[in-house]
Amino acid sequence: DWRGRCDAKNCPNFCFCCGVEERRKAKRRLQLWNRDWDGSVMKDAAIEKIKQPVRGRHELPGSMNPHIAAFLHYARAEKGLSTNTMLAYRRDMAKFAEFLESHGISLLEATRSDIVDFLSSLYGKGLDSRSVARQLVTLRNFYRFCLGDDLIKNDPAANIESPKIYRTLPHFLSVDDVDKLLAQPDVTTPIGQRDKAMIELMYSTGLRVSELCGLRVSDIQPDAGTLRCIGKGNKERLVPVGRRALDAIAVYMRESRPKLLRDRVSPYLFLGKMGGKIGRIQFWMLLKEYGSKAGLRESLNPHMLRHSFATHLLDRGADLRSVQLMLGHADISTTQIYTHVVEERLKQVYKAHHPRA
Repeated sequence: DWRGRCDAKNCPNFCFCCGVEERRKAKRRLQLWNRDWDGSVMKDAAIEKIKQPVRGRHELPGSMNPHIAAFLHYARAEKGLSTNTMLAYRRDMAKFAEFLESHGISLLEATRSDIVDFLSSLYGKGLDSRSVARQLVTLRNFYRFCLGDDLIKNDPAANIESPKIYRTLPHFLSVDDVDKLLAQPDVTTPIGQRDKAMIELMYSTGLRVSELCGLRVSDIQPDAGTLRCIGKGNKERLVPVGRRALDAIAVYMRESRPKLLRDRVSPYLFLGKMGGKIGRIQFWMLLKEYGSKAGLRESLNPHMLRHSFATHLLDRGADLRSVQLMLGHADISTTQIYTHVVEERLKQVYKAHHPRA
């Protein structure tokens, strides 16, 4: 069974043949794997989402490498990574395994030069430094896992420097553009009321798209004017919600959500056409379509609403620490990028209106 590692020398398999202690550890891994973080059993669909190939892309040649499978389960059970991060790890490892296979090299035989060649090939395919850096993080975590399980003697990814990432100022919408966007959903239909509520809530709170789609009905506290959000690293935070967003949610809950449920039961706040939780990619495409209808100059994505939320707060005098808490940033240096946006806007206003600019 690939869920537990065999400690026998030169054993290529992952099995339960190495005594009581190994079986106990493997059993504990399975218990953690089969439960989510509030103690309830995970749905089979969520488990299969990780085990199955992702949309047919970057599928591993043949059956999944047992070392990759063990790494993915370790990352899920012991590191507590989210499903989206797990899917990203799987895609990254699949691409790396495919690259090594084309050169006749196994995962455990890869050297520092092989990893550098692989990262160089990603640059050749047009990936930017941020994407290559994320790929390197995946490989570092994988080989750190292999080193800890005594599968390799030396970590080939340990001394590889991360690509230098040049920070660019985040793109955001003006207040007028936000008003145009909010005018696009057809609020005479259940879908339009849902979309209006989602856009209003995202702009009002600055939630990440995965946080927005994962909201439950019980997370909204209209009397207190707040919502409960589980963000990155399974961290919980309370975020204030504006009155317009709460009004849009109230209309959606009263008129549209029962029609989307179709006599089903779901704990999630925002539902798709079939009554299940709406996906983040689905919302991304809807938002992009509404942005196009509104005549916005650039292609719209959910993170631009998050950027707009933070920029507009700081532009109107909010302090950086409060914005950090509302966004759920672990480090305030991540939030400081928005101060540069405000500074750039001030420079543009000065140049446009001062007679001696």
